[in-house]
Amino acid sequence: MRHAIITAGTKGLGRKVTERMLARNCSVTVTYLNDEKKAFSLLEDFPLKKNRIQLVRADVTVQKDVENIVRRAIDEFGRIDYLINNAGPYIFERKKLMDYSNDEWNAMIRGNLDAVFQLLKLTVPYMRKQQFGRIINYGYQGASSASGWIYRSAFAAAKAGLVSLTKTIAYEEAEHGITSNMICPGNIVGQWKEASIEESRGCEDQETPIGRPGTGEDIARMIDFLCHEDSDMVTGTIHEVTGGLDVIHRHR
Repeated sequence: MRHAIITAGTKGLGRKVTERMLARNCSVTVTYLNDEKKAFSLLEDFPLKKNRIQLVRADVTVQKDVENIVRRAIDEFGRIDYLINNAGPYIFERKKLMDYSNDEWNAMIRGNLDAVFQLLKLTVPYMRKQQFGRIINYGYQGASSASGWIYRSAFAAAKAGLVSLTKTIAYEEAEHGITSNMICPGNIVGQWKEASIEESRGCEDQETPIGRPGTGEDIARMIDFLCHEDSDMVTGTIHEVTGGLDVIHRHR
């Protein structure tokens, strides 16, 4: 049975990824930070698959928490096939770079870039032994060209660095049957993060060129494809799932 580590996989976009992995009969180690009630609702929603779900409270900016995620996954399931780095802090307040505090900057870099490095260091050795692994990171529209994102400078800088890391690990680990790719979600907000594509088809969205809101299922389907055994020719790539919407609004 394949096993997936999914950070922040108990709600939002991560929840739909977890559901997708369970549907393909994987076991999962899923992390959450504060919302324990929401996390444990996963066990209630999938009672027949509880033995394949492990919940771990973790802050990915804390080294010992990252180590605990991987240790728990190996102790319980003995392998790691998929590393899906869904977690990552984000500052919703719109502010220019010069208005960021040192703590805010450090949180963005540690949570969105350093944490991935730490998880790679801990999980790739197991993937090498298996001669199989799938790494999925998250970015933003335009990240592959290090596009500037006004009022989101710290987050964008971390994700642009993660693009290079995503591609580099893809090249370095290809000989071990490991792929590494990035997915860049569109403007998926509120209830749509945990919604299905079918649900969104009944709601018009005039801002998105395809005419409907993006959903968590849109992201989960792309990740599912990238994790497939036969997707090994797809590595070191950046995939934007935006419905054609200009998400980052490069100009004020």
